Amino acid sequence: MVQVAPFDAADYLDDEQTIAEYLTAALEDSNPDVFLTAVRDVARARGMTQLAKDSGLGRESLYKALTPGAKPRYDTVLKLLNALGVKLSATPAHSG
Repeated sequence: MVQVAPFDAADYLDDEQTIAEYLTAALEDSNPDVFLTAVRDVARARGMTQLAKDSGLGRESLYKALTPGAKPRYDTVLKLLNALGVKLSATPAHSG
């Protein structure tokens, strides 16, 4: 029997472009937990300790903010994204 390792998105989030595309796709889902999970995947790929340091948040606060069902403050999300090297942007919902 072939052993297959479970898929872990963090294994593939190794550059800013990939991270930005992954987070953008997560933002398109209406479930806010999808975005938090994506940010958590990116945080794990970068290292939680380093992200806590770069964002100025404690590790415990970081884990708490990225737990499914959490309602992190907007400024917390911006600190995390800034520390990850990405930014949010808005585009028209409908073109034309």
